[in-house]
Amino acid sequence: MKSALVTGKATRLYVLDYGLFQVHANGRIIGICGFLIQTDTTRNILVDTGFPSKYAADPVGATREDRLGSFGRVLKLDQSNLPRGQLATVGLAPEDIDLLVMTHTHIDHVGGIADFPGAPMVIAAAERALDRPLYHGDARSMTWPENTDTIIVDADLDICEGARLLMTPGHAPGQMSLLVELPDTGSVLLTSDAISRPSEIDEGFSDAWDIPLAVASAERLTKLAAERNAFVIYGHDPQQWPTLRKAPDFYS
Repeated sequence: MKSALVTGKATRLYVLDYGLFQVHANGRIIGICGFLIQTDTTRNILVDTGFPSKYAADPVGATREDRLGSFGRVLKLDQSNLPRGQLATVGLAPEDIDLLVMTHTHIDHVGGIADFPGAPMVIAAAERALDRPLYHGDARSMTWPENTDTIIVDADLDICEGARLLMTPGHAPGQMSLLVELPDTGSVLLTSDAISRPSEIDEGFSDAWDIPLAVASAERLTKLAAERNAFVIYGHDPQQWPTLRKAPDFYS
């Protein structure tokens, strides 16, 4: 087994509020989330980066440019919902991030991928093998960041003691989830978009990049959650989102 990428044991999990988005097809209003994992050695692991910063400056223009309007619209996204603003709520800056984890590269996760050049970026091999990040539909305007150390993974991997990356492809080629073990809360399963909301399981993952893979990954995560009696945080669950503790509050 490979050694962990960051020293120390996971002690805190922050849920980062990257804004609100409404899906046109069903009217569903979803939270855009990221996560910050802190260790007892004061290491900081950032998971996902939300929408590009242009959506905070001009959401209408950015939506038009990316042809996102056919899918939905940004309801709330200002400077406070960018990674820098969310990190500031806990007294951190982008320079304090020791490791960046990209669960996958859709537009609402990949926006700040180039904003942490001092932190190695962890990404699944299947995702990094793409010529550029997935972004949104055929509007694949982002390129892979230069001058960033990249750690490419193709199997489950401990990023620190108590935080394990899980390969859960289907929603995207290199979709990853995380299992975090916290001192008080216990097991926390961050599904990311491998399961965006519980109802997606019954709906059959019809929007997935690879439906059979998505179903298999969801079954794996559901089984793991039951085995660990885990608190599950879904990728975009409208019912769960308002109930979650958001930074500067945390799970410990």
